[in-house]
Amino acid sequence: MSYFHEAKAHFVACHQHPVNQALHHLTNLLAIAAVPLLFYDWRLTLLCLVLTQVFALSGHAFFEKNEPAFRKYPGMTILASLSWSFDNWFGLRQLFNRPNREIG
Repeated sequence: MSYFHEAKAHFVACHQHPVNQALHHLTNLLAIAAVPLLFYDWRLTLLCLVLTQVFALSGHAFFEKNEPAFRKYPGMTILASLSWSFDNWFGLRQLFNRPNREIG
């Protein structure tokens, strides 16, 4: 298993509570929105980035009651988080996890 897949598996294991999952999807949307906002007003970008941390850490403190995944996999967690959200938003997980059917 690659380092990325280990980090993503750890990320998924640390995010089982539905409210924490929703908060983390929101943080990913804010992180994505922060990029174009940088060209509009840097203060909005800063606000987005602060809110990502507030929502993510609140999800762990109040709902999941565990440490954030970035403690074990710093740097790789943001990629694992975005990959996890894209899997869920666009149904890619269901597409790639379909069982192979024999044609016959």
